[in-house]
Amino acid sequence: MKKTIFLLLAIVVTVVSVNAQGGGGGFQRRTPEERTKMVMDKLADFKLDKDKSDQTDSAFVNFYRAQQKVMQDIMAGGGQPDREKMMAETKKLADERDTKLKTIFTADQFKKWKDEIEPSMRRGGGGNRPPGGGGGGGNN
Repeated sequence: MKKTIFLLLAIVVTVVSVNAQGGGGGFQRRTPEERTKMVMDKLADFKLDKDKSDQTDSAFVNFYRAQQKVMQDIMAGGGQPDREKMMAETKKLADERDTKLKTIFTADQFKKWKDEIEPSMRRGGGGNRPPGGGGGGGNN
C-alpha cells in the first residue's frame, strides 16, 4: 500500500513539474512578437524593401495581438470555450490581415503566402495534413 501511494505521488509530482516547465505536449505559447518573427523569417525570400517589411511586420503583430486578446477573452468566460466563436473571430482577424497583405505583396507573393507559408504556420507546423484532420481513426 505504501509503495502504491509513493508511486502515485511520484507520478503527480512529475506531471506537475513537466507542465510547470511548459512541457505538456511540447507546445509553449509564443508572444505575438515571436510569432511575427517566425513569419517574417519564412517571408525572407520575398525580398521586401524596408517599407514593405515594416508594413508586413506591423500587420502580423497586430493580427497576433488581436488573436491573443480574442483567445484570452473567450477563455476568461470560464467553462467550456466556444470553439465556433473562437474560429469565427480568428477568421475575421485573418481576413483583415490578408486584406492588408494584398496591398503589400505582389499577387504571386500573396499566392505563395496563402498556399505555402500560412498553412505551415498553423499549430502542428506541417500544413501537409489532408483535409478533415486526417486522423485516420474512428471514435472508439
